[in-house]
Amino acid sequence: MTMQVVRCRTEYMDNPLGLDTREPRLYWQLRSEARGASQTAYQILVAKSEELLQEGAADMWDSGKVESGQSQHIVYAGAPLQSEGRYVWKVRVWDAQGAVSDWSEPASWSMGLLERIAWKGQWIGRKAESGVELQPAPYMRKAFRAEGEVTRATAYASALGLYRLYVNGVESGEPFAPGWTDYDKRTQVQTLDVTALVQQGDNAVGAILGDGWYAGTVGMLGNRVYGERPFFLLQLVLEYADGSRQLVVTDGTWKTIRGPIQYSDMIKGESYDARQELGDWCHAGYDDGFWEQPDVRPGYNGLLVAMVEPPVRITETIRPIEVRRTEAGTYIFDMGQNMVGWTEVRASGTRGTRITLSHAEVLNPDGTLYLDNLRRAVQQDHYTLKGEGVERYEPHFTFHGFRYVEVIGYPGEPTLDDITGKVVHSDTPLAGKLETSDAMVNQLYSNITWGQRGNFLSVPTDCPQRDERLGWTGDAQVFARTASYNMDVSRFFTKFVWDMIDAQQPSGAFTDVAPDGGWIRFKMWSTRLNWYAPDNSGWGDAGVIIPWTLYLMYGDTQVLTRHYDAMVRWVEYLRSNSEELVRPGYANYADWLSIDADTPNEVLATAYFAYSTLLLSRIAGVLGNEADQTHYEALYRDIAAAFRRAFVDDTGRIHGDTQTVYVLALQFGLLEGDLREQAIERLVADIRGRGSRLSTGFLGVGYLLPALTDSGRLDVAYELLTQEAFPSWMYSIKHGATTIWERWDGWTEDKGFQTPSMNSFNHYSLGSVGEWMYRYMAGIEVDPVAPGFRHAVIRPQPGGRLTWVKASYESMYGTIRSEWALQPDGSLRLEVEIPAGTTADVYVPGGSATVDGVSPEDAGGCSLLRSDGAETVLRIGSGRYVIICEGK
Repeated sequence: MTMQVVRCRTEYMDNPLGLDTREPRLYWQLRSEARGASQTAYQILVAKSEELLQEGAADMWDSGKVESGQSQHIVYAGAPLQSEGRYVWKVRVWDAQGAVSDWSEPASWSMGLLERIAWKGQWIGRKAESGVELQPAPYMRKAFRAEGEVTRATAYASALGLYRLYVNGVESGEPFAPGWTDYDKRTQVQTLDVTALVQQGDNAVGAILGDGWYAGTVGMLGNRVYGERPFFLLQLVLEYADGSRQLVVTDGTWKTIRGPIQYSDMIKGESYDARQELGDWCHAGYDDGFWEQPDVRPGYNGLLVAMVEPPVRITETIRPIEVRRTEAGTYIFDMGQNMVGWTEVRASGTRGTRITLSHAEVLNPDGTLYLDNLRRAVQQDHYTLKGEGVERYEPHFTFHGFRYVEVIGYPGEPTLDDITGKVVHSDTPLAGKLETSDAMVNQLYSNITWGQRGNFLSVPTDCPQRDERLGWTGDAQVFARTASYNMDVSRFFTKFVWDMIDAQQPSGAFTDVAPDGGWIRFKMWSTRLNWYAPDNSGWGDAGVIIPWTLYLMYGDTQVLTRHYDAMVRWVEYLRSNSEELVRPGYANYADWLSIDADTPNEVLATAYFAYSTLLLSRIAGVLGNEADQTHYEALYRDIAAAFRRAFVDDTGRIHGDTQTVYVLALQFGLLEGDLREQAIERLVADIRGRGSRLSTGFLGVGYLLPALTDSGRLDVAYELLTQEAFPSWMYSIKHGATTIWERWDGWTEDKGFQTPSMNSFNHYSLGSVGEWMYRYMAGIEVDPVAPGFRHAVIRPQPGGRLTWVKASYESMYGTIRSEWALQPDGSLRLEVEIPAGTTADVYVPGGSATVDGVSPEDAGGCSLLRSDGAETVLRIGSGRYVIICEGK
């Protein structure tokens, strides 16, 4: 059977609008029922219209038959793309037998405004009201006429702040657009197809502006970090059947006014007075004679770039599981899950009644909301009823981290149907699924994924509830591989790398936080923090680690090419600020929030210096830069030698003698010969000496189980995974956690809550064990030589109290599945599936194995690579296989 070509995408997206890259990349997947199906050639056609494409008239690009098995990251190489152009494409492929497939279904992309001169709109806002700390949200509108038949209507929109766009009363776009960037450097533009919303004759376009990250409160950095108030930019392009065009742009002819949103702040919540609603304010025919003229901003010096990140969306709604009345007459709802987003309330009552929705992650022992850990954040939304039947309300430009909702001032007695939780995060599609025979391990995986959902909101934040919510780079890098297994974070991290580049210092240092948002100024001026380090090991290294992770998981070399110079500047900065290749110990964070184990800063810093250098050498090799590859390989070896001289004694003891120093030294390849074996022994001894418990913080925890497993101590890795005593992953689960906590000791039986100054119950970093669960426990691993899972490594490692594991991962090429189960007779049953166009090496324990009930040599699509008595290695092509091996 010939192959099918499916899921054609452009720049990681389905039919994207408004690209600004002039050489977009194309992707497709293959489907075939035949085992070992592979692509040997492809042909791409690109045209300006579907009609031309159907006729085979590729007026933009006909690639011809290209001999290649590659189906990802194919760079467009046709005629120059035009600003606002729309292009459709299709592809067909040839298999190993020379048979050609049918053409794929057409896919498309459009280009945005490629030159600054193409922008005709102006930035408009509303002047701030004097004496008001939290400003009301400006409402803006413009009436216009479409004099003919509109065949295409495209809105190019952005804001310094946030906006919600409406055309003839219908909202278009997503909340929290255009996302968070360092606005001094760049802001993103959304391109929206509003053709179906524009009618011939009278129309109206409107927008509500929010302060967002631009003018609102940004963590503990204060408000108005980038500007005093928000501004809006729109260029609505109408294309008529006769070929003419009309522009509707933001300028001084628009109208603005304050409305029912008294304020809406990321950190301070929202207040909404329904009595001040403006009726059909974004419809045609509305009388805006009493509205004001807008304030027109002279210009904007940052870059206007196409939307890189996935939009923030409501991805799920949750019904509460319980409600109870308090002694104070309020009502506390339990959503059953620590989540991020907001709540919608349904109520009817007397005009002027004010309802308050207060949000918290956990409860105090007396059953009241635990609010101490919010610091200056106010997780409250206020709604004043207009008194007109059943009313519904949800906030506009704020979000909260919570499981519990206290409803104050509700008219009557609310039921479980009167409150709805809206789960909100960057729409990174689900990529991985994982389930085991152990309910607590399953809950751990759930907690990891919910922690990711709760903190991936435009940037990878460190917590969603208190007055922080910053894009900490160290937190992001330790979790990046786990995040990539859980969800498709290709676009999310591509954009975050840009944030790190924009924040990179002239010295070459990458920052602790991205976007910077004033963090450097804040920490340098804070005598309370006393955090003056110009760089921080493990945090700045994210500038190398995250691009490398994107390469491994998605096969993306563009991110390496584009940011190579920035990575070189980082490594050279580290070398320039070292003494005989040993880094100084001035870092502020160290192995953040470790338990009774203080890892010396200079050890961490030198280890990460070596690791960034090692990755840079590999990146140079990927890019074909042999001179740099050789140079940085030699530098890495020299750093490793310097590390051993400075920190490792003859018995294998590493300075600091913590689990983290041994884990990093092992995983970063800094030890040789007997020193490596001694380090393993010391690591295990420390774990055993603590009662088979860990002590690692943010920087060590993600490498802990991999280091043990790679060193032959799988048994200890599983002991730590399922340990239920404090400190452990399972300890929090035993006490009701539904997300990963920031601290191992966020709450303990003997001490209660940790310090409220820093105690989030939704923080993904310690969930970086998810990477081990996929790579080792389930055995789905990438091959760096064929990244993006073009060639996978399937190597499950059963152990501990688990009897079966089921895992799948949606790779760039399709679904990879690994399911193992221990059989009553002691054998291991492994079911593997890999997608068309890929291959995999499968490692199973034992000296013999059958495939689909026969020897590997007799099973189609499979060959035996090695069998040494302890392990059998098979090479398989695409398809589904059932492998039985003797012994565990």
